[in-house]
Amino acid sequence: MQNEEGQNMDLYIPRKCSATNRLITSKDHASVQINIGHLDENGIYTGHFTTFALCGFVRAQVLVFLSI
Repeated sequence: MQNEEGQNMDLYIPRKCSATNRLITSKDHASVQINIGHLDENGIYTGHFTTFALCGFVRAQVLVFLSI
C-alpha cells in the first residue's frame, strides 16, 4: 500500500519466482535473488542489471540453470 506521497507503507512486500511465478513467502529461506549485469558491445559493465528471484522449490529441483 502507498500513501499520498507515493511511499511504500507495507512492512513486507512479497516477491514472485521468476521461473515458476510462485509467490516467495517470508518463510522460504532457500530462495535467492540474483542480479545479472548488463554489458555493452565491448564487454564492459554498464551499471544496469536484471534481477531474478528464484524460490526454494526451483533450487531443490535443480532447475536453476535452466530457468536463467
